[in-house]
Amino acid sequence: MSNPASTTLPHPFIVVEGNIGAGKTTLSTMLSKDFERRLILEQFSDNPFLPYFYDNPDRYAFPVELFFMTERHKQLQEELSQIQLFEQGIIADYLFIKTLLFARHTLKAEEFRLFQRLFNILSTNFPKPDLLLYIHQPVPGLMENIKKRGRTYEQKMDPEYLQRIQQAYFDYFRTISDIPIVVLDVQDIDFVANPDHYQLIVRLLQNSFSPGMHQLRGVDLLSASSSA
Repeated sequence: MSNPASTTLPHPFIVVEGNIGAGKTTLSTMLSKDFERRLILEQFSDNPFLPYFYDNPDRYAFPVELFFMTERHKQLQEELSQIQLFEQGIIADYLFIKTLLFARHTLKAEEFRLFQRLFNILSTNFPKPDLLLYIHQPVPGLMENIKKRGRTYEQKMDPEYLQRIQQAYFDYFRTISDIPIVVLDVQDIDFVANPDHYQLIVRLLQNSFSPGMHQLRGVDLLSASSSA
């Protein structure tokens, strides 16, 4: 297989999204390194309320989501305001809308109404990605990845919470018609341990996609590659 650095990606601004434990940060980092693009990673570990949230979500949901929203807004405002970033290309491991998707499933109704008003004020000026790649991993795979990476505060993660977040993403994707969204099921490939599997994703990202949602499976990419 060819070196990915010898090729280019046609999408200047790519966002790699996914549920907790899907591998979005790992993939974003790999792509950024190989294609020499600016990398924007969510600074989730700085949220002081996160460990308390997993122990007592009802009590700490609002502060944890509010902190995430303000920190994401600050980071994206700083990073995406620099025109030269788009000249070299950008890889980010989150979309600002995730703020609202997570909050919808963690906040009480009256809290969410207030949160949504704040979100609408903050979300007006961010550029849209040229391509959104969603790394889909079924919940059992997410739980295994979460266990492997060993963050203490994540070990009590509720699988039902992950299922709700997953559904929130898919519900949102079905409403989007102005940007391409590629949902890639990676349960049958390992892009971290297997360079050939990673190259499958690279080649996928070299394609152009029409706006709207496109659902693909890693196992189908493998089959197409082996028969080529």
